[in-house]
Amino acid sequence: MAAPAWAVDAPVLRCQVRYASETLQLEARPTSTPYEVAPHDIGERFRFKAVVVGSEGAVDHIAVYAYDMAVPQAPVLIHEVVYHPPFPSKPTVPGLTGWNHVYSARLGREMVYGCALTKEPSP
Repeated sequence: MAAPAWAVDAPVLRCQVRYASETLQLEARPTSTPYEVAPHDIGERFRFKAVVVGSEGAVDHIAVYAYDMAVPQAPVLIHEVVYHPPFPSKPTVPGLTGWNHVYSARLGREMVYGCALTKEPSP
């Protein structure tokens, strides 16, 4: 019996994050300690965090967070989404999430991101 599509060897979440004229390529790998995953500062206005909860063999769920850093009470959570299996089998960005547009409360600045769940060859 074949394993489900989301039970893959060495899963990796690849995200592309765009802000202003900058594009970042970020990766997240499975972890059993999601609170220890560090966020990425995007321009000084946003913070982006992608968390893959699971093991090398299977992904339990994926959570993506965006924070507004340009407000006095920063960081302020402005976007949160959680994905559960079965995951789409589209390995190119933005195969999992589609393109998401997130806006800062200050001056309406926009950050755009998209992610795809892919797999790396087993070592």
